[in-house]
Amino acid sequence: MAADPTNSGNGKQTNLEGLITSVSATASSFNVQASDGLSWSISTSGSTVFQGVAGFSALAAGLPVDMDAAIQVDGSLLATRVVVADAEPVNVTTWRGPLLYVGAGDQALSDMGVEEQGQLFAGLNGPGESDIGNELGEMFFSLGSALFQTSAQFANLQNLPFHADFNAANMVAGQNAYVTTHDPTFPDAPNYVSAATVTLIPQIINGTVTGISSDGGFTTYMVALAGYDLFPILAQLQGQTTLLQTPGSVVVYADSGTQMLTSTAPAVGGVLRFNGLVFNDNGTLRMACTEVLDGVAP
Repeated sequence: MAADPTNSGNGKQTNLEGLITSVSATASSFNVQASDGLSWSISTSGSTVFQGVAGFSALAAGLPVDMDAAIQVDGSLLATRVVVADAEPVNVTTWRGPLLYVGAGDQALSDMGVEEQGQLFAGLNGPGESDIGNELGEMFFSLGSALFQTSAQFANLQNLPFHADFNAANMVAGQNAYVTTHDPTFPDAPNYVSAATVTLIPQIINGTVTGISSDGGFTTYMVALAGYDLFPILAQLQGQTTLLQTPGSVVVYADSGTQMLTSTAPAVGGVLRFNGLVFNDNGTLRMACTEVLDGVAP
């Protein structure tokens, strides 16, 4: 019997996102459509972890889901983790992408829709086509009573030697976020779409290791970001609210659960990619890392 996939290099797919289109209780499976129109049939088992809902019985058509899935020998997908960031399916629309603008005074943010789908795109893709986003676009959101949360994929955040918080007061441009809304239509200017939930989700940074140390059971990597990274670029934009002291560097935290997928051991001077959640800790960017990979020379 083949070993269960454990990372992106051996058959585990992480952070698959889409809207549930149907649920089969008898087969313990459900179908999901992604923002690009692709559809997946996802099976579950007794070991599938559900987060944001009580369990499989709470799944319903229209709910947005984030999943980790293991590719089976027959090519099918078995969910190892299913997260529902917003448990209200009515009129749901989702955006996923980097925060481009953070406004302190007007309690607003903008998000680049790398993936976008749902109610607000209904009818925009032609008769008979799915209600998915067909263009990349920046969307401004008013925060109001939006629920801020952190991806439930990471189980070790409470062990980190810093406060891994994500909220309206400390979010910064460049962080990767998943935003939901239940606005049935686009509002008239100057109003913004109302965010229902804002979830910090994993992202990949690429940079040069300038130091390696340890802190509270974690190996720490001081990483100088590549010049094209969004954190240093966006922090310089006129009118941008930034709380960062050194937007060109990130402290990365890795523990025994971090997948080391590099061809050689990490070393000072090496160029690496790190996959994880990036937090703003009182002006310092810190990442809770799930994978370390070979980098791309700047």
